[in-house]
Amino acid sequence: MRGRLVCPFCRHVQEPTPQPEPCPRCQVPLRYELPPSTVSWRGLAGRGVWRYRPFLPSVAPVSLGEGGTPLIPSSRLGPQLGARLHFKLEGANPTGSFKDRGASVLVSVLAAFGARRVADDSSGNAGAALAAYAARAGLAAVLFVPTHASTKKLAQIQAYGAELVTVPGPRPQATAAAKEACQNSTDLLYASHNESPYFEVGLRTVAYELAEELSGEPPDHVLVPVGGGGLFLGLVRGFLELADLGLISNVPRVHAVQAEACAPIVRAWEQGLAAPEPVCPGKTVAEGVCIPLPPRGREILATLREVKGVALAVAEEEIEAAWRELPVREGIYVEPTSAVAVAGLRRLCAAGVIEPGERVVVVLTGTGLKHSPAGSGD
Repeated sequence: MRGRLVCPFCRHVQEPTPQPEPCPRCQVPLRYELPPSTVSWRGLAGRGVWRYRPFLPSVAPVSLGEGGTPLIPSSRLGPQLGARLHFKLEGANPTGSFKDRGASVLVSVLAAFGARRVADDSSGNAGAALAAYAARAGLAAVLFVPTHASTKKLAQIQAYGAELVTVPGPRPQATAAAKEACQNSTDLLYASHNESPYFEVGLRTVAYELAEELSGEPPDHVLVPVGGGGLFLGLVRGFLELADLGLISNVPRVHAVQAEACAPIVRAWEQGLAAPEPVCPGKTVAEGVCIPLPPRGREILATLREVKGVALAVAEEEIEAAWRELPVREGIYVEPTSAVAVAGLRRLCAAGVIEPGERVVVVLTGTGLKHSPAGSGD
């Protein structure tokens, strides 16, 4: 497998392993990096995530046709705000969210390493994605889920044949239970969507697609909801890779939007901290971004400052208003977590961060068909 695992801070290097440990010095998750390359758009073939195989680990793909999602111009909201706005519809992925991109690459890598059983902690989109791609690869999957999990998403996870382990208490308890089970097992690998470097690599393909779809001229701004932060990091890392290769002329400002009920990144960014501090999460309809202490928080903050992004928190009434507005005004039905970024868009336009006429992409992370009153999952 080409590529290596690198600490984003001290540049400690490790060879790829199925279950990488954090950097021994900085205690942060490692990221996957390729050696310098001469990749060009002309060398690409096919569509979707695995169109970008020169950028990905050299393994046999486990694929369900993920990626290649629609990028559509806004018909009403963009003109109202004075922005050249596009929506990236990640709900069109096979299990209904952007998490399919990361799960495809992660499961492909683990299968290449000979994995038989994989585990993760998730009550929602990541759990469904891992369960689906594990089933595709012939692997057993165990999902550790909090007791308040969305019934619709749990049903989807179970439909793929995954084992569900219910964990009482707040969301971090499910993470702890998953890690403990993997440590006590000889064949259960922790396939973490929040910590695995291979999962984040798959999310970089959103940036590659945006660059191609916009004829090598990325937008001025990209907005994403941030919980664990994998999509945010994947977007920035993808754009930076393309800039280093000379395939794009500029790197967009990528903005991180969180719910006020759980906004550790926003608090740390506003206070000028290098790393977030844990918060006590409140109740939010956008449960997909309800991560009290993101494992990659330090990297998110450093990356946010590198691309001159803004971190902002939006209130519940703003999220719900955006969620109701999108289907009526744009014909797009998303889960509430996706609406977090739309609410942030209004704020950034009003504040002048996004200026009239600038090009903006809002990544809509998941379909509304998976939403239920019990919550939207993560």
